[in-house]
Amino acid sequence: MSKNVLFLLGVAVLAALYPLTPSAFVTVGITVFLFTGWASSWNLLGGWAGQLSLGHASFVGLGAYFVAIGATQFGLAPWWSILIAMAVAAVLATIWGKLTFGLRGPYFSLSTIAIAEIMRLVAINEGWLTGGASGVFIDTLAEPFGFDLFDKTVQYYLALIYAALTIGITIFISSRRFGYQLKAVRDNEEAAMAAGINPTTIKLKAFIVSGVLTALGGGIYGIFLSFIEPHLIFNLLLSIQIALTVIIGGRGTIWGPAVGAALLVISGEVFRTAFAQANLLVYGVLILVVILVLPRGVVGEYAHKLVRRKYAKNRA
Repeated sequence: MSKNVLFLLGVAVLAALYPLTPSAFVTVGITVFLFTGWASSWNLLGGWAGQLSLGHASFVGLGAYFVAIGATQFGLAPWWSILIAMAVAAVLATIWGKLTFGLRGPYFSLSTIAIAEIMRLVAINEGWLTGGASGVFIDTLAEPFGFDLFDKTVQYYLALIYAALTIGITIFISSRRFGYQLKAVRDNEEAAMAAGINPTTIKLKAFIVSGVLTALGGGIYGIFLSFIEPHLIFNLLLSIQIALTVIIGGRGTIWGPAVGAALLVISGEVFRTAFAQANLLVYGVLILVVILVLPRGVVGEYAHKLVRRKYAKNRA
């Protein structure tokens, strides 16, 4: 068993004890784990494959809306709604990827913003299904094995399982052929093609996995919010926050998304309490400083220093 797997198990066991703290801290824990899962999912595309997406809020919204609509209009249990949302996310990512992966530079990123905006407009205008601009409220949910899904402790463990699952999948991919292909495509597409790798196919696979996992987290987010509103759920700011979480933690690393999520969410809560209306200014300055001082991200810089230290030791 690898060190990453053992570390993941250790962190998960410690995190499982966290709900013993006051309920306000449990809500922060839920947010940290949701962002860890979303960021780990984004990292497969934006970090390992090197494709900057600013539209992952579309997958979050997809999962959340399917849970809300399934529960309020069709009486579906949330797990069935989430599975359907994941299937739709896979189809959307396939179509989206085939249309846009031929684009280079900033054009792919711009196309992701456009897709999220289109989905927001659809949610606003198709009020008969989505509740329109007023949104949709989830008042009842099925109770699997007697667990109340509106209970914050239950939601905490759902978010914890989701975060652990996405990190586990990243660990699995990183040590497999697919992981090496992703890094080859990210570092040099021409060299990857010369080695017999189809960059479009590899990026498309990463996009599908990323979208499916993000939609899964979106379903849990829908349960957590209990009220889904298009301006909130398809917000460009959410997509940027997901991307920033990875960039600050470390793109293309296993633990970067988790570290980034903990730093951004916890610091955001602390600054909101300590600096009141000035919290966004301080928060923005912190992000700027981290990006300038640690361009590879926190975990990325740490890993880079370890490699340099090992290289220097071997040469000595």
